[in-house]
Amino acid sequence: MASILPKGKRQSTAKRTSKGKRNLLLLPGLFVLSLLLVTTVVPAVAQSPISIVSGEVRQEAKPTPNPSQEGNRRQEIRGFEGSREEVTQQPLTPGQILQQGREFYEAGQFFEAANLWQQAVQAYKNQGTILNQAQALNYLSLAYQDLGQGEQAQQAIATSLKLLQSREKLEPRGVAILAQALNTQGSLQLTQGKTETALATWKQAEATYELAGNETGKLGSRINQAQALQTLGQYRRANELLNKLVEELQTQPDSVLKADGLRSLGIALQTVGDLVKSKAILEQSLAISQQLNASADTSATLLGIGNIARDIQRYDVAWRFYQEAANLAQTPITTLQAQLNQLSLLAQTQQWQTANSLMPQIESNLSQLSPSRASIYARVNLAESLMQQKNGDAEIGRTRGTRETRGTRETRRQGGTVDIPNYPLSIIHYPLSIIHSQFPIPNSQKIAQSLATAVQQARQIKDPRAEAYALTQLGKLYEQTQQWQDAQSLTEQALQISQSIEAADITARAAWQLGRILEQRGDLTGAIAAFQGAFAHLQSLRSDLVAVSPDVQFNFKESVEPVYRELVNLLLQPPLTKGQMEDTSQANIKQAREVIEALQLAELDNFFRDACLDTQPVVLDEIDTQAAVIYPIILHDSFRGNSASRLEVVLSLPNQPLRHYATQLPEEEIEDILQQFYSSLYPGYSRDQRLRLAEEIYDWLIRPAEADLANSGIQTLVFVPDGFLRNLPIAALYDGEQYIVEKYSVALSPGLQLFPQGLEREELQALTAGLTEARQGFAELPAVEDEVKEIASEVDAQVLLNQEFTRTAFQKEINGKPFPVVHLATHGQFSSNPQETFLLTWDERISVKDFDLLFEKRRLGILKPIDLLVLSACQTAAGDKRATLGLAGFALRSGARSTMASLWSVHDESTAALMSEFYRQLTQTNRAITKAEALRQAQLTLLSDSRYDHPYFWASFVLVGNWL
Repeated sequence: MASILPKGKRQSTAKRTSKGKRNLLLLPGLFVLSLLLVTTVVPAVAQSPISIVSGEVRQEAKPTPNPSQEGNRRQEIRGFEGSREEVTQQPLTPGQILQQGREFYEAGQFFEAANLWQQAVQAYKNQGTILNQAQALNYLSLAYQDLGQGEQAQQAIATSLKLLQSREKLEPRGVAILAQALNTQGSLQLTQGKTETALATWKQAEATYELAGNETGKLGSRINQAQALQTLGQYRRANELLNKLVEELQTQPDSVLKADGLRSLGIALQTVGDLVKSKAILEQSLAISQQLNASADTSATLLGIGNIARDIQRYDVAWRFYQEAANLAQTPITTLQAQLNQLSLLAQTQQWQTANSLMPQIESNLSQLSPSRASIYARVNLAESLMQQKNGDAEIGRTRGTRETRGTRETRRQGGTVDIPNYPLSIIHYPLSIIHSQFPIPNSQKIAQSLATAVQQARQIKDPRAEAYALTQLGKLYEQTQQWQDAQSLTEQALQISQSIEAADITARAAWQLGRILEQRGDLTGAIAAFQGAFAHLQSLRSDLVAVSPDVQFNFKESVEPVYRELVNLLLQPPLTKGQMEDTSQANIKQAREVIEALQLAELDNFFRDACLDTQPVVLDEIDTQAAVIYPIILHDSFRGNSASRLEVVLSLPNQPLRHYATQLPEEEIEDILQQFYSSLYPGYSRDQRLRLAEEIYDWLIRPAEADLANSGIQTLVFVPDGFLRNLPIAALYDGEQYIVEKYSVALSPGLQLFPQGLEREELQALTAGLTEARQGFAELPAVEDEVKEIASEVDAQVLLNQEFTRTAFQKEINGKPFPVVHLATHGQFSSNPQETFLLTWDERISVKDFDLLFEKRRLGILKPIDLLVLSACQTAAGDKRATLGLAGFALRSGARSTMASLWSVHDESTAALMSEFYRQLTQTNRAITKAEALRQAQLTLLSDSRYDHPYFWASFVLVGNWL
């Protein structure tokens, strides 16, 4: 099997290497769908470069399987066969050829458009009209980019720019064409991974549009610059630029162009996670469109607002917006776009009967469309929904990896066949299996025929990207019907095509699919190689994975995270044969650890909806030779029909080979035991039950490593927890005789790649702030005043209490002096939803996404980073299994090297006692002590006090990040 790893540094933005269609007319908005997060929803995300032609702004669609790329048309494009007949019946002028090419391009028929534009280029060259030739070459470069022909695209745009720059002086039209060409060049540079060069080119395009007096062109170029800044990881600058553009647009009179510009900006703000501002901007765009009676624009904006409503789980509101968008749609493709969003929403909310009744309407609209990339993507997405139906009630569900479709291995053959014209495999007709299990796939022949039509249409319009996408879905169908040879052949074809055009998003999905198929066929070596390719491409697409779906958390869990987990699962499988076991095992365990850490980072990217957490990996042995790192991860065994789950633990000891061990348990049982343990930590529950549960979990995580830990002189256990293990108070685990905290210091880390080594100990200065009075519906914390006073008695502290603790005052203090310690004794909540993760000040709530704004000088490097952030009165959101993502979020947003916080709100008098002892331990001058050990000693102080010896009082406090 050929390598499916990304090619060198270009893959840092590999998802952009095969761009989606760039609209040459002024299309109202952008609605794209991530191929990796498969669903028929059409999120409005302005994330691809904007193409500006004839002074109009068009938001270019990302390279994703989305019918909406045709959706927001001002006119319906039809009759292409007739147009081709006219070309052969009578000669056309070069201008007519150019326009026909635009029509084919708008219809998603890029090959036909490229052929016509080649003719136009030659005709203009023969005429000696340089400006027209340059414009045609600009268009040709766009078509080549869509076809994945990078070299031809580069040659076309280079020739266009050379012609324009050869003229001593450009008239106004020439300046406008030059600006367009620079815009196209920037788009190509971005697909090639030359992000900084693209940014510079788009700045040049902006200046050129200014010379041409084209304000709309300037807007598009600046939105493109914001995308480049996002790709470079400069999210704050990107957001600042977008906000500035919003302010500038507000000064313009109402017009269709203003409505389009506001919509593009609203979508871009949604991309970076600013949903409140995005909604406000989209609503303003909607009001202008409605005032101007621009139905197509109104429909596009309604979809965008519907996606935001869905993003915040207001599904009833989202449905109404989608329905209104469908009612106002002007063409079958725009109607289809809204209906696909409705279908996806119905599937998500399990309204199966309504979803099933919507299918005929979608199929009817689909049948009215001429072959194009948009219609092919729509056909494939519809097939995906049909493939998720369950027998009986025609249940339509979202993709859940592949585990649901592997329930049984008993199949029977059906006589139905699928004929794919011009299929390059030796087998043309594929009998389809109908699975007799809990999850059959009804209408398999119908689905296969629809996908075969999609493949045929892709070949007809010579669109390799659409062909690869359709083949991948067809391969998935054969995978689900357990026809492994056919599934493998189809998937390998898709993979070969996607790699040839460097479409990293399709490659990642096809590689994942191939890995699953090879695993089922018993080829574990091939499966691992395929999963490694999928993993590598997901890593290269990191900046694109985080904000492309209106239901990011769900899609990440269902379509991205499984790739990481399944690769770890295969890497940690015991060898089937003896020989070279030790070397192979070590190599696999090391990569498994890397993948686990990459998953931790990907989850934080997903939490923030940006990929701004770029740090250099830290070698553990160079940090602390007395610390062991424990990586627990829950895995599912799917090899050869085994559907059991297990809790796998990777153990890293300083200067020793990695090892791993596992406990075979159903995931539901693991979760149930953990939930019982959480409940038992509250006073009033049986002590015997609590200790029994604490010891059982200890047996999973620690018992197999006891001897190694003792022999290695380990003093600190660093856990990189997975899933709902994140909320686990490790210190309260029990070995049968004593708690873990009585033997080891304990720390948590979202991954060793995230936190740099701590600063050397210096005389502590702390900024302490807190609330003692009830505020904003939260109860009073009367002992906070004593807590703050106790801290001030141990360290040099600046205190902000109650009315003094406003957001403004806190920001002024934190940026006015380089406090190494910041201690906040106030209410707060950690949640896996960043909108529900906050800290309370006297006058407002500070969200986790705004937390870094308070540390501006530290973020810019003017002041040193915080060494320790303490959040002493917070709690995790009730029932949220991944709530400590919010805790990690505060740690990262503050830039703190270490963060200490409480998992649940604790009796505030005991908290004051613990904090006082913690700071006393840190300030001891007679011996060096780590932060983890200082916390341990403080916890032991409470454990030895009969008033506070219950784990409820001391086990809540955890140290996240660097433990030194």
